[in-house]
Amino acid sequence: MKINIQSIPGCRINEYMLVLNPHEELRNKIMRVRSEFSETYKNSAALIGKPHIALVRFTQLEMMEERIVNRLKVVGMGFQPFKVVLKDYGSFPSHTIHINVTTKVPVHNLVREIRGAQRLMKLDNDHKPHFIDEPYIVIGRRLLPWQYEKGWLEFSHRQFTGSFIADNMLLLKRRLGDKAWQIAQRFEFMNLPVTTKQGELFV
Repeated sequence: MKINIQSIPGCRINEYMLVLNPHEELRNKIMRVRSEFSETYKNSAALIGKPHIALVRFTQLEMMEERIVNRLKVVGMGFQPFKVVLKDYGSFPSHTIHINVTTKVPVHNLVREIRGAQRLMKLDNDHKPHFIDEPYIVIGRRLLPWQYEKGWLEFSHRQFTGSFIADNMLLLKRRLGDKAWQIAQRFEFMNLPVTTKQGELFV
């Protein structure tokens, strides 16, 4: 008899995503652009979930969540709030159109800190954490060639401006195969003199 590992408590596998969340007014502004893009170019993939800047995606056993949370809490405690500036549109040919993040350095620094926990985020050799080195906010994704070409023809000439203070990061999770994300934990950026060695206590 084959045992379904997913049915054993603690052996459930979740998808996780660590994100920076714009404030509500900016989220709504981005959602209006997404909705317009979706209607014009018949692409609804980006309408699932709220606008955010992804930092890392990973798949892991639920029983590892507490250790990961403890580690990320230490990262947040030592990190300083920073301003995120959004300007105009960019694309990843030939499948994604997004809003550019122009303040890349603090995001890169944060991702570098998070990488210290990558051992905890690795489920196996086929499921390694995916760190996002190029910050962006999706407008249209999984685009077909015609959607990308026509959409990019329009959006490469359009303008967008916005900014927000990133003073926390959110850990989202969903059961493998689910569509909707839930907030698992929020980590405040406190700019405290936390040495990374303290993080080793939780490993």
